Amino acid sequence: MARQVLDKWVAKLISRKLLVWAVSTVFLIFDFITNEQWVALALAYVGIQGFADIAVRWKSAKPSTPPEV
Repeated sequence: MARQVLDKWVAKLISRKLLVWAVSTVFLIFDFITNEQWVALALAYVGIQGFADIAVRWKSAKPSTPPEV
């Protein structure tokens, strides 16, 4: 129950992907992870966000009509 409330609250404020990126940045600052690990997480974030953006555009795109001859 508490997890559902927390998930809903977090979803309203910030995306989970961005939250993972922010936490990994904090971990990097405090030397909990290496710079290579941070780069891997950042690349994963960018890749996942890019795929999500493409999917949203694709779903919201109107079908094209063939040109008249």
